[in-house]
Amino acid sequence: MMKLLHFDVGRAKLHYPSSFWPKKTPVSSFPRKLSFLHQLKLPILKAKSPSLNAVKNSGKNVSVQEKEETETSNFGKVVIDGKVILKKKTIPGFKERFKTSILGFDDALVGKKVSFQLVSAVNVDPANADQTITEISTRQMFMCFQASAILTEELLCFSATLKGKLGNRSYLEELAEDSTGLAHGEYAYNVKFDWDEDIALPGAVIVRNEHDKEFYLRTITLQNVPGHGNIHFVCNSWVYPARCYEKDRIFFTNETYLPHKTPAPLREYREEELEILRGKGRENKTLMKWERVYDYAYYNDLGNPEKGPEYVRHVLGGSKEYPYPRRGRTSRPPTSTDPETETRLSLLKGRDIYIPRDEKFGHIKLSDFFGDTVKSLTQGIFGMLDSVFDLTPKEFDSLNDVMDMHEGLITLPDSPSLNKLRRKVPTKFLKALFRSDGAALMNYPMPDIVKVDRTAWRTDEEFARQMLAGIHPLMIRRLEKFPPISKLDPEVFGNQNSSITKECIKANLDGLSVEEAIASNRLYILDHHDTVMPFLKDINTKTTSRVYATRTLLFLRKDGTLKPLVIELSLPKSEGDQRGAISKLYTPATEGVEASLWWLAKTYVTINDAAYHQLISHWLHTHAVIEPFIIAANRQLSKLHPIHKLLHPHFRDTMPVNTIARQIAMNAKGLFEQAVYTRQYVGEWTSALYKDWKLTDHALPRDLMNRGMAVKDGDNGYKLLIEDYPYAVDGLEIWSAIETWVKTYCSFYYKSDDMVANDPELQSWWTEIREVGHGDKKDETWWPKMMTLDELIETCTTIIWVASALHAVLNFGQYPYGGYMPNRPTISRKFMPEPNEYDKLEKDPERVFLETVTSQLRTMVCISVIELISRHSEDEVYLGQREAGWTSDEVPIKALEEFNMKLDEIEAKILERNRNPEFKNRVGPAMLPFTLLCRSSEVGITGRGIPNSVSL
Repeated sequence: MMKLLHFDVGRAKLHYPSSFWPKKTPVSSFPRKLSFLHQLKLPILKAKSPSLNAVKNSGKNVSVQEKEETETSNFGKVVIDGKVILKKKTIPGFKERFKTSILGFDDALVGKKVSFQLVSAVNVDPANADQTITEISTRQMFMCFQASAILTEELLCFSATLKGKLGNRSYLEELAEDSTGLAHGEYAYNVKFDWDEDIALPGAVIVRNEHDKEFYLRTITLQNVPGHGNIHFVCNSWVYPARCYEKDRIFFTNETYLPHKTPAPLREYREEELEILRGKGRENKTLMKWERVYDYAYYNDLGNPEKGPEYVRHVLGGSKEYPYPRRGRTSRPPTSTDPETETRLSLLKGRDIYIPRDEKFGHIKLSDFFGDTVKSLTQGIFGMLDSVFDLTPKEFDSLNDVMDMHEGLITLPDSPSLNKLRRKVPTKFLKALFRSDGAALMNYPMPDIVKVDRTAWRTDEEFARQMLAGIHPLMIRRLEKFPPISKLDPEVFGNQNSSITKECIKANLDGLSVEEAIASNRLYILDHHDTVMPFLKDINTKTTSRVYATRTLLFLRKDGTLKPLVIELSLPKSEGDQRGAISKLYTPATEGVEASLWWLAKTYVTINDAAYHQLISHWLHTHAVIEPFIIAANRQLSKLHPIHKLLHPHFRDTMPVNTIARQIAMNAKGLFEQAVYTRQYVGEWTSALYKDWKLTDHALPRDLMNRGMAVKDGDNGYKLLIEDYPYAVDGLEIWSAIETWVKTYCSFYYKSDDMVANDPELQSWWTEIREVGHGDKKDETWWPKMMTLDELIETCTTIIWVASALHAVLNFGQYPYGGYMPNRPTISRKFMPEPNEYDKLEKDPERVFLETVTSQLRTMVCISVIELISRHSEDEVYLGQREAGWTSDEVPIKALEEFNMKLDEIEAKILERNRNPEFKNRVGPAMLPFTLLCRSSEVGITGRGIPNSVSL
C-alpha cells in the first residue's frame, strides 16, 4: 500500500506518495534546514474559501442588522467600515506645534496617501507564493513540527508558511465624527474596505504611508466583519514614509498565538517582522531614526577620551573585570583616540541618539525631562553656577538656610553672570531656581519629611524607621552571627570582620544577652562595609570625597520599632602593605560632643545608603538590568506571542530613560559623578556589584528570606520576623497579586511544561537574555532553565515586580524623603572631627554637619533633578492598566479585571494600616505615612503610585 505524506497549506490538504520524500531522511534529524524541499516541485493548491454564509455561521452570532450592513452596501458589494486612530508627527516643543498647526497638517494624510490592505488568517494567496515549496528555515520547521500530531516516516503533517491572501487597498477618508476616547493630539479617520470572501477572517493589515511625514498609528478597528463582529488592531507604532522601509508595515490583530498555533497564512509575516526587529541586513550599519532595530552594545559610551584623560572611562560589559548588562546599540562610530569607545553626541543633539523608534518618548513628563534637563546641562550648568555662586557663600550656614530653599527666601543680586544663566537655562528645568520675575533663587516644594515636623528626621527612631519604610527599605537584614563577618577575601583585604564587641551593646538589649537577642530574632544590621571597602582607598585619596565603610546594629523593641545600638566606621589601613581595617565605634548619645558625633556617624551611614540606593538598587538593579529583557523580547517574541503581550507594558520608556542616563548621569563628570561620593568610580563600583546580581534574588519572598527577614509559613505563606515592616507587608500583597495574575495568564496559554520547553520563540528569548543580554553572567548556575510553567510564572512575576513595584518604591519617594538634603545627603567631604576640633563641633554642630555633607551648589542641582523624576505625569500608566482591546481572549481579560480589583483592595488596606496607631513604623516621628506601594496616584509629587514600568 502506498504511503502518503500530508501537507497542510493554508486550508488546503495536499497528499503525495512517500516516494516524493527522500527515503534516507530520518525523522530524528528534525528540525534541520531542509534545503531539499525546493526540489520536490509540489504544486500549490489554492484553498477553497468557505462561502460568506458559512463563515457567518462559524460559531459566532451575527445580528440581522449586521448582515444588512455588510451585504447590501455599495451596490451589492460588502463594505467594511473601519476607524483609524493616529497622531501626527512628534510635537517636541512650541515651535514645532506652531509650525504643525500653520501647515494645516490635519488634512494632509487624506487622498490615497495612506493605504491599508487586509491579510487573511485563513487562506493563502497564490500571488504571494512560488509554485514550489521553498526552502524553510530551521525555526519555521520547528514551529511546524510543534503543531504536528504525528512525526513518523509513514505520516508527516506539515504546515507550510505561505503568506495570507491580500485584500484590495483602502485609503484614509475624512475625519470621523465620533472622536470619543482620543488622547491629546490624536485624530480618528474613517476607512472603508471592500470585503473579499476569500479573506474570510482578517489576521493582519498592511499599512503603507505615501505621505512625506511620519505618523503614530495607535489603533485600527474593523466594524461588523462578516461572522466576526468588530476586529481590533492595537498598533502603537510610528509609521514613516514608505521609502524608509524595505517592506511595508504590518500589524496583527489582537489575537494571541503561540508560534505553533499561528495560522499558516500569518506565519511568514510573523517571522519577517521579527527579522526586521532583529536588524537582519542592518548589522554593523548606521541605524536611522525611523528604524525599529533592537540590538546590543556594551556601555562603551560613558567616556569621552577626545576631551582628555580625565574623561576616559572603562568599557562596562564584555570582560571579567568589568561585567555589565548590555544596552541598546546606537551604531555611533568609535572615537578617533580609542576604537573601543563609542563617540558621544553633544547633549543638544541627545534626542538624535538612535533608539528603536517606538521606544522614543511620547508623553509629557519624559518629553519635558529630556528637553529641559539635557538642554540645561548642555550649557555647562555646573560651571556657570559656580561663577554665579561666587556672589554668595557656597555653603549652608545653618539648617535654616536649607529650609530657606523651600520657602523662596534666598535671593541673588542682579549680575551679568546671573542674567546669562537665566538666558541659558530653560524655565521648566530648574524652574525652582528662577521665578518668572527673576527675583528669587531656590524656591522648591516643601518635602514631606519636614512638612509636619522639621526636626523629627534627626531622631534615632526616624533614622531606623526609614530602613523599614523609607525609599530604600531593602538592605536591612537579620543578624545571624556576632560579631558581623566580612565576606571579602582576607588574602586581598586582610581581616575585615567587625570590631563591635558585646560590651558596647549589651546595656541596650532589654536585659537579653547577645546570644539570646540573636536567637529570638531581635538583632538586625544595615551593612555597607563589604560593598564600599574595596573602593575606599581610591575614593578617599583620588577624589574630594571622605567616606567610611559602615555597619549599623539595631535592636527590635517589643513595640515593633528598631533602636540603633552602635555604628562602626571603618577605613582601610594605609601604612605600607598592611591589610585590614581601622574601625571606630559610636553609640547613641543625646548631649554634648558625643551627641554631635553620633549625629555625624548616622550621617555617614545615610550617605552610604543613599549612594547604594541611587546607583545600585535604583539604577543597576532596575534600569540597567531590565534593558536586556526589553531588547530580547522585541527581537525574539512576536507581538502575537502571549509573553510579549504580558510583559510589553512593563517595558515602557525604559530604553529612552536609560539613554538619557548615559548622556547626563552615568557619563564622565555627569550627575552621578558630581552628586554621589563615588565620583569617577561610579561605573567601576556598579560593575563590581553587578557581579553579585541574580534575577531570582529579586523575587520579593526570596529576597526577604535571604535577608533573614521572613521564613516560610505553610505551603504558600511567609512569616515576617518584624511584623511591622511596611515595605514587606505591603510588598508581599502586591507580589501575590502579580503572581496570581501571571499564573492565570500563563496557564491559559501553556497547558503543560512541554509547551513551555518546546516554544521556540520563548526559548530563543530566554537563551538570548542569558547568553547575550546578560552575557557576562551566562555561565552562572542560578538561571532558571525555563523548562517548566512554574519557572515561566516566577520569572515573569519577578520581571513585573522589579519594573513596577520595586522601582516605584525606589523612585517616587525621592523628593518626599530626599528633597530635604540633610535627611539623605549623598556626599561627605570631611572625615569625623578629631579631638582638637571638638570645640568647633560643640559650638556649632550644624555648621560642622553642613560643611561635611553636600554643598549648596550640589544640593541645588541634585534636588532639581529628583524633583523632576519624582513626579507622575498626566498620562502615567499604572500597574494593572492596559489599553482597551489589548487582547481578544476572555480569560486574560477577566484575570486582569480581578488583578485590578485586588490592587484596589490592597491600596485600601495600606491606607487603613497607616491609620492604625499600633503600627508605629508606618508613620513614625516625621508623620510621613508609607504609601510608596499604593498603586494609584494623582499627577505630580505624591510619594505614591506604581507605574507599570521603569521610566523615571
